[in-house]
Amino acid sequence: MRGLLHRYGDDAVTTGLRVLLIVVLAVVVRALLHRLVARLVRGAVEGTTPVVLRPLKERIGVESGPLLSERRRQRAETIGSVLRSTGSGVVLVVAGAMVMSELGLDLGPVLASAGIVGVALGFGAQTLVKDVLTGAFLILEDQFGVGDVVDLGEATGVVEAVGLRTTRLRSVDGTVWYVRNGEVLRVGNMSQGWSRALLDLPVAWSADVPTVRALVKQVADGLWHDPDWEERVLEEPEVWGVEALSPDGVLLRLVVKTVPLQQWAVMRELRERLKAAFDEAGVDVAVPRSLVQHVGTP
Repeated sequence: MRGLLHRYGDDAVTTGLRVLLIVVLAVVVRALLHRLVARLVRGAVEGTTPVVLRPLKERIGVESGPLLSERRRQRAETIGSVLRSTGSGVVLVVAGAMVMSELGLDLGPVLASAGIVGVALGFGAQTLVKDVLTGAFLILEDQFGVGDVVDLGEATGVVEAVGLRTTRLRSVDGTVWYVRNGEVLRVGNMSQGWSRALLDLPVAWSADVPTVRALVKQVADGLWHDPDWEERVLEEPEVWGVEALSPDGVLLRLVVKTVPLQQWAVMRELRERLKAAFDEAGVDVAVPRSLVQHVGTP
């Protein structure tokens, strides 16, 4: 009897040591994975990446440079969060299976039950899974980032945060919008790469179009060469000409290529300068016929 107890006691101690070793190894592997991911993210943010991590850096699209923008930083950190969560999940599943095997449990029924539970959870969390997957693609494809002005259909504004489940926007009136990533069917990014200031100028039928066109070009070129504005305007302004004809007058179109997010400031400054130039040159703007008829009615 004593020998039997001694034998089973030894087996229990051996099994306990093996389980403990598995747990310790799982903790160490998880810590190493988190450290590796943190090193990748830190290198992406600071513009430096270890040699062993450069292939992964190129794969996720992290560019090199002295200092990365807030948009690039958030993208790197979000991808790092996904990698940490995925790594932790894999380590936990493998370690749990090894522990149950050491304890002598039959993994067949456990795996079958886990599969059934996974299917049930999958059906119940379809919306959440859709949001997370869409958020991951939005980040990986760099469709927009922090600081961009975007139109997501129901909401338009400045992007304040991009997460795996939701995107936070702030509209021009200060309203904060939370948009589920799974509901984003289209993205209109108004500040990616470069922007364009577009002005349609209505002038009266009596105005001389070539003269007005030359005046508009002169005013726009003045803004382009202005030291206070030359860094915001990327290319020479263009007057595309007559955009439309209507009973009210003639519509001239002016376009100016600008740096991102500066198109609205450029348009406001151009309107002010064009107003002064039109007043000085005596250029009449188009007046809606309904307004003319209303004013002329006794």
